[in-house]
Amino acid sequence: MKRTILFIFLGVFTHILSQAQSEKPKLVVGIIVDQMRQEYLYRFENRFGEDGFKKLMNEGFMFKNAHYNYIPTKTGPGHTSVYTGTTPSTHGIIANDWWDKKQGKYINCVGDDRFNTIGSDSKHGEVSIKNLLSTTITDELMLFTQSRSLVYGISLKDRCATLPAGHGGQAFWYDKDNGKFITSSYYLSELPNWIKEFNNRKLADKYLSMTWNTLYDIDTYKESSPDKSAGEKGIRSLNGEFPYDMTKLDLNYENVIEIPYGNDLLTDFAIETLDKVDFGKDQYTDFLAISYSATDYIGHGFGPYSVEVEDTYLRLDRNIATLIKKLDEKVGKGNYTLFLTADHAVAAIPTYLEERKFGVGYFNKDESVKALSAALVEKYGNRPWIDNVSNEQVFLNHDSILASNIDIEEISQFIVNYFLKLDAIANAFTAREVREFAIVGNDLKSQLARGFNPARSGDIILVLQPGWLRTSSTSATNHSTGYNYDTHVPLLWYGNSIKKGSSVKYHPITDIAPTLSMMLEIGLPSGATGQPLYELFDQQ
Repeated sequence: MKRTILFIFLGVFTHILSQAQSEKPKLVVGIIVDQMRQEYLYRFENRFGEDGFKKLMNEGFMFKNAHYNYIPTKTGPGHTSVYTGTTPSTHGIIANDWWDKKQGKYINCVGDDRFNTIGSDSKHGEVSIKNLLSTTITDELMLFTQSRSLVYGISLKDRCATLPAGHGGQAFWYDKDNGKFITSSYYLSELPNWIKEFNNRKLADKYLSMTWNTLYDIDTYKESSPDKSAGEKGIRSLNGEFPYDMTKLDLNYENVIEIPYGNDLLTDFAIETLDKVDFGKDQYTDFLAISYSATDYIGHGFGPYSVEVEDTYLRLDRNIATLIKKLDEKVGKGNYTLFLTADHAVAAIPTYLEERKFGVGYFNKDESVKALSAALVEKYGNRPWIDNVSNEQVFLNHDSILASNIDIEEISQFIVNYFLKLDAIANAFTAREVREFAIVGNDLKSQLARGFNPARSGDIILVLQPGWLRTSSTSATNHSTGYNYDTHVPLLWYGNSIKKGSSVKYHPITDIAPTLSMMLEIGLPSGATGQPLYELFDQQ
């Protein structure tokens, strides 16, 4: 009799537990770390605490072989691809900034001067997502719940807050002119009072009065090269070695976002958001998108093998732990689903690799374009043949070519042949060739095809040799290629209905949004090309 009662009890308990685990999360938290390599989880693991990255790795599900599957790998396209489940060829965000062929000028991926800054007198709120051509997973959530869900995007960068928030959410980001969090009149006519109160605390000033030193004795940073190694350029005033005394710099609020304290500031704002916004209080799933950006500035200035980068990730580990603790407190452990990934990874500094006898170098774009322009004038006459060269793309002056009765394919092929003679260039293709590449597969040509939008991309697409970078007076290193050092990023899932485990199967980052669609049982983003991460679901 006792055994029968025990079996009944266990059966009922198992049924209740199963039902609880199958319920939709009250909140989805999407964390994107700007410029994070997957390998950082391994290199810095021994110094991580138990409640940050390790908790996600050990108690959640880790996809060890997640990649971006298009070129160029940049911040705007990266955030957009995560949240739309598709690539620039479909969602239209081909870079952070690009040459607009219709207007004949550079445009920012989220710039829109039809709207005003809300929260300050600067122009950093002249923003919208008018250039986005696909819906996001957050859009689909709002459509499904008829705007009853709460959707927030927060970051230090405007594009990293706005693109994840979609068309119907709210987005807030850091104003580097005054140290405040702001938004755009695209979203609101006035800042919420709680954000005004947060801004009045002037936390940016506090962080500017501090000194950035390593968390531990600098001699123990064995996962990095010695401080101030070859090729490091620092970040504007931060060109020396540890410690960095912020009080010795001119008061500049942009400095905050270029040190780890920028991640601390965003974490402060995220905690305040969780405290002041009623996430998870009804039957409708809410969404909080958080994007850490200081990692990108530090990575560009010091490179992936620097002490600065290692210390930044040890500190970010504490930020993640703080977030998880607050989520457990405010939403409840098991009531939220969290994923963490990156918008791209990063190349090593070529100078650093050259010291180690790697055959890499630098591509001097300005000199190359100057020589190309002279060659075009010599062959075709003295006209403006090129409008712009950016993002490894050449934009031709179609008016000059049409007026001269020159075949567009002829001059395009001439330019391709010119670039193929340069040591820095691995390959070059005309727009016509790229449009004919198959999108299926993961070779170079399919990566280019997935990143190419006919209305917005250039006439000639260049591919640098592996490990090579464009010369820069400000950055030590960069990202944008389809090579593994730029595409391989972390992908961690944790929380509601997420089982423990890992997978080494290749997955494109575009699989995130379709996975969320299946978990939340809502529509797929309109342009989604990814597939659900089947390892997270019970196989039948």
